[in-house]
Amino acid sequence: MPRILRAAALSAAAFGLFIGAGLSGASFAFQTDAVPAVSYSDHAATPLTVANLGLNDLADPATDESSEDVAAPVAMHAIAPAFPTPDQPAERNGRSLADLVGDYASNETPNEEAECLARGIYYESRTEPLTGQLTVAEVIINRARSGRFASTFCGVLRQRGQFSFVRGGVIPSPPNNVHWRTAVAIARIAMEDLADGGAPRALFFHARRVNPGWRLTRVATVGNHVFYR
Repeated sequence: MPRILRAAALSAAAFGLFIGAGLSGASFAFQTDAVPAVSYSDHAATPLTVANLGLNDLADPATDESSEDVAAPVAMHAIAPAFPTPDQPAERNGRSLADLVGDYASNETPNEEAECLARGIYYESRTEPLTGQLTVAEVIINRARSGRFASTFCGVLRQRGQFSFVRGGVIPSPPNNVHWRTAVAIARIAMEDLADGGAPRALFFHARRVNPGWRLTRVATVGNHVFYR
């Protein structure tokens, strides 16, 4: 019996040495692959970059398989109160509205009707984008041709309660500046139908800042005006 116990003890000791050697080897391999210890001060001074964060190793990032059949969310926007149009219309015959204004800008108008139209453009829309100014001009022209208003541009502007800048039937004279030159050009472009505004067949408009509650067909919003027919 003592001989058997001694043999068992020797076997256990040998097995323990074998296991210890294996664990020692695994521990050694782990430490050789580990990142070397760095002092706190050295670590704090190390800049954070894509390289030292290991982000370049994410060549094939994991995907969430549960979302494969789920449609991507769609951004919903409030419906505009009118059909928006670009500030600059498409070119016609290779000439943009800005090009035409550059060609026709002037201090002088050819006749009384052009003078009234240019004054209406100036006082109603001189700070508007060019398309907005042209659309205002087209409303005045549309009114004169509609049979529902005066038959001349001057008469349309002088109709009572239609244009706030007209007082007592008097259309004021604008100063001679760049806005007036642009208004003269827009008047000629509108009268000769050289470009299109943003509200076809519109007869009415108001500033965006007001809401008169008109029961009319809204055509477009151009610049700071909303247009109706």
